[in-house]
Amino acid sequence: MTTPTGAPTGAPSSGKGSNDSAKFGASFAPAFTLNVSQSKNTTNGATVPPQGGQGGQGGRGGGHSEASLPAPEFTSPADVRNYCNALRALMVGISFEVAMGAEILKGVLSTVPDPEGRIGGSKARAWRISRKLAKSADSAAAAAKNAAACYAMFQQQYEEEINRVRHRARKPQAPRMDWARQ
Repeated sequence: MTTPTGAPTGAPSSGKGSNDSAKFGASFAPAFTLNVSQSKNTTNGATVPPQGGQGGQGGRGGGHSEASLPAPEFTSPADVRNYCNALRALMVGISFEVAMGAEILKGVLSTVPDPEGRIGGSKARAWRISRKLAKSADSAAAAAKNAAACYAMFQQQYEEEINRVRHRARKPQAPRMDWARQ
Protein backbone atom coordinates (compact mmCIF):
# COMPACT_ATOMS: atom_id res chain seq x y z
CA MET A 1 0.00 0.00 0.00
CA THR A 2 1.23 3.49 -0.74
CA THR A 3 0.49 6.94 0.62
CA PRO A 4 -1.05 9.67 -1.57
CA THR A 5 2.48 10.96 -2.24
CA GLY A 6 3.50 7.58 -3.71
CA ALA A 7 5.72 6.47 -0.82
CA PRO A 8 5.06 3.02 0.64
CA THR A 9 3.11 2.88 3.85
CA GLY A 10 5.43 3.20 6.83
CA ALA A 11 8.10 4.97 4.78
CA PRO A 12 8.78 8.64 5.50
CA SER A 13 7.08 10.98 3.07
CA SER A 14 8.91 13.57 1.06
CA GLY A 15 7.42 16.37 3.10
CA LYS A 16 5.64 17.66 0.03
CA GLY A 17 1.87 17.27 0.46
CA SER A 18 2.23 15.66 3.89
CA ASN A 19 -0.84 17.52 5.19
CA ASP A 20 -3.22 16.54 2.41
CA SER A 21 -6.77 15.56 3.35
CA ALA A 22 -6.36 11.89 2.43
CA LYS A 23 -3.92 11.47 5.28
CA PHE A 24 -5.55 13.77 7.85
CA GLY A 25 -9.16 13.63 6.72
CA ALA A 26 -12.09 14.47 8.95
CA SER A 27 -13.27 11.46 10.87
CA PHE A 28 -15.19 10.73 14.02
CA ALA A 29 -14.34 7.91 16.37
CA PRO A 30 -15.94 7.98 19.82
CA ALA A 31 -13.47 7.56 22.65
CA PHE A 32 -15.68 5.19 24.61
CA THR A 33 -17.38 1.85 24.17
CA LEU A 34 -20.44 0.50 25.91
CA ASN A 35 -20.69 -3.18 26.72
CA VAL A 36 -23.81 -4.50 28.41
CA SER A 37 -24.21 -8.00 29.71
CA GLN A 38 -27.07 -9.49 31.65
CA SER A 39 -27.38 -12.71 33.60
CA LYS A 40 -30.28 -13.98 35.61
CA ASN A 41 -30.19 -16.32 38.59
CA THR A 42 -33.13 -18.34 39.77
CA THR A 43 -33.83 -19.28 43.39
CA ASN A 44 -32.62 -22.86 42.91
CA GLY A 45 -29.17 -21.71 41.82
CA ALA A 46 -29.53 -22.51 38.11
CA THR A 47 -28.46 -19.77 35.76
CA VAL A 48 -30.74 -18.69 32.94
CA PRO A 49 -28.81 -17.52 29.87
CA PRO A 50 -29.11 -13.82 29.02
CA GLN A 51 -31.58 -12.70 26.37
CA GLY A 52 -30.39 -11.54 22.99
CA GLY A 53 -28.64 -12.90 19.95
CA GLN A 54 -30.07 -16.34 19.24
CA GLY A 55 -31.38 -17.07 22.75
CA GLY A 56 -34.87 -18.23 21.83
CA GLN A 57 -35.82 -15.23 19.72
CA GLY A 58 -35.69 -16.82 16.32
CA GLY A 59 -32.29 -15.31 15.54
CA ARG A 60 -33.46 -11.72 16.07
CA GLY A 61 -31.18 -9.43 17.99
CA GLY A 62 -32.41 -7.30 20.87
CA GLY A 63 -36.03 -7.36 21.96
CA HIS A 64 -37.58 -8.70 25.10
CA SER A 65 -40.03 -11.48 25.73
CA GLU A 66 -42.21 -12.75 28.52
CA ALA A 67 -39.38 -15.12 29.52
CA SER A 68 -37.54 -12.13 31.02
CA LEU A 69 -39.79 -12.29 34.08
CA PRO A 70 -39.89 -15.12 36.60
CA ALA A 71 -43.00 -17.27 36.76
CA PRO A 72 -45.75 -15.55 38.76
CA GLU A 73 -45.81 -18.16 41.50
CA PHE A 74 -46.34 -16.11 44.64
CA THR A 75 -45.87 -18.73 47.34
CA SER A 76 -43.55 -16.69 49.58
CA PRO A 77 -42.55 -13.10 50.24
CA ALA A 78 -39.29 -13.84 48.40
CA ASP A 79 -41.30 -14.75 45.28
CA VAL A 80 -43.13 -11.41 45.45
CA ARG A 81 -39.85 -9.54 45.95
CA ASN A 82 -38.09 -11.38 43.10
CA TYR A 83 -40.98 -10.79 40.69
CA CYS A 84 -41.25 -7.08 41.53
CA ASN A 85 -37.47 -6.61 41.29
CA ALA A 86 -37.30 -8.43 37.95
CA LEU A 87 -40.19 -6.35 36.59
CA ARG A 88 -38.61 -3.14 37.83
CA ALA A 89 -35.22 -3.99 36.28
CA LEU A 90 -36.82 -5.01 32.98
CA MET A 91 -38.87 -1.84 32.74
CA VAL A 92 -35.94 0.42 33.61
CA GLY A 93 -33.94 -1.17 30.80
CA ILE A 94 -36.82 -0.89 28.36
CA SER A 95 -37.36 2.72 29.38
CA PHE A 96 -33.75 3.60 28.53
CA GLU A 97 -33.89 1.73 25.21
CA VAL A 98 -37.15 3.38 24.13
CA ALA A 99 -35.98 6.85 25.20
CA MET A 100 -32.82 6.35 23.15
CA GLY A 101 -34.90 5.14 20.21
CA ALA A 102 -37.08 8.24 20.45
CA GLU A 103 -34.04 10.52 20.33
CA ILE A 104 -32.56 8.64 17.39
CA LEU A 105 -35.89 8.75 15.52
CA LYS A 106 -36.17 12.48 16.16
CA GLY A 107 -32.65 13.04 14.86
CA VAL A 108 -33.22 10.98 11.72
CA LEU A 109 -36.62 12.47 10.90
CA SER A 110 -35.42 16.04 11.47
CA THR A 111 -33.10 15.66 8.47
CA VAL A 112 -36.04 15.02 6.11
CA PRO A 113 -36.91 18.33 4.42
CA ASP A 114 -40.33 19.83 5.06
CA PRO A 115 -42.50 19.44 1.94
CA GLU A 116 -43.82 23.01 2.28
CA GLY A 117 -40.37 24.47 2.92
CA ARG A 118 -41.24 25.92 6.34
CA ILE A 119 -38.33 26.95 8.57
CA GLY A 120 -38.16 24.46 11.42
CA GLY A 121 -40.94 22.40 9.86
CA SER A 122 -38.89 19.23 9.63
CA LYS A 123 -37.86 19.45 13.28
CA ALA A 124 -41.44 20.11 14.37
CA ARG A 125 -42.70 17.06 12.46
CA ALA A 126 -39.91 14.91 13.90
CA TRP A 127 -40.70 16.10 17.42
CA ARG A 128 -44.43 15.33 17.03
CA ILE A 129 -43.67 11.80 15.92
CA SER A 130 -40.89 11.01 18.41
CA ARG A 131 -42.99 12.41 21.26
CA LYS A 132 -45.11 9.23 21.14
CA LEU A 133 -42.03 7.06 21.71
CA ALA A 134 -40.88 9.38 24.49
CA LYS A 135 -44.27 8.93 26.17
CA SER A 136 -43.81 5.16 25.88
CA ALA A 137 -40.44 5.48 27.61
CA ASP A 138 -42.08 7.52 30.37
CA SER A 139 -44.74 4.83 30.75
CA ALA A 140 -42.08 2.13 31.07
CA ALA A 141 -40.33 4.20 33.75
CA ALA A 142 -43.65 4.59 35.56
CA ALA A 143 -44.15 0.80 35.38
CA ALA A 144 -40.73 0.34 37.01
CA LYS A 145 -41.68 2.74 39.82
CA ASN A 146 -45.01 0.97 40.33
CA ALA A 147 -43.29 -2.43 40.52
CA ALA A 148 -41.06 -1.14 43.32
CA ALA A 149 -44.07 0.45 45.01
CA CYS A 150 -45.94 -2.85 44.76
CA TYR A 151 -43.37 -4.66 46.87
CA ALA A 152 -43.20 -1.77 49.36
CA MET A 153 -46.99 -1.88 49.73
CA PHE A 154 -46.86 -5.67 50.13
CA GLN A 155 -44.35 -5.29 52.98
CA GLN A 156 -46.48 -2.63 54.61
CA GLN A 157 -49.77 -4.51 54.36
CA TYR A 158 -48.37 -7.89 55.44
CA GLU A 159 -45.86 -6.61 57.99
CA GLU A 160 -47.43 -8.57 60.84
CA GLU A 161 -47.31 -11.91 59.01
CA ILE A 162 -43.77 -11.31 57.76
CA ASN A 163 -42.49 -10.35 61.22
CA ARG A 164 -44.23 -13.31 62.84
CA VAL A 165 -42.35 -15.73 60.62
CA ARG A 166 -39.13 -13.72 60.70
CA HIS A 167 -38.92 -13.80 64.51
CA ARG A 168 -39.66 -17.50 64.63
CA ALA A 169 -36.97 -18.21 62.05
CA ARG A 170 -34.23 -16.39 63.96
CA LYS A 171 -31.57 -18.48 65.60
CA PRO A 172 -30.17 -17.55 69.00
CA GLN A 173 -27.15 -15.29 68.72
CA ALA A 174 -25.06 -17.09 71.37
CA PRO A 175 -25.58 -19.77 74.00
CA ARG A 176 -27.37 -18.34 77.04
CA MET A 177 -26.11 -18.75 80.57
CA ASP A 178 -28.66 -20.36 82.87
CA TRP A 179 -27.89 -19.00 86.36
CA ALA A 180 -30.59 -21.14 87.98
CA ARG A 181 -28.58 -24.32 87.32
CA GLN A 182 -25.66 -24.44 89.73
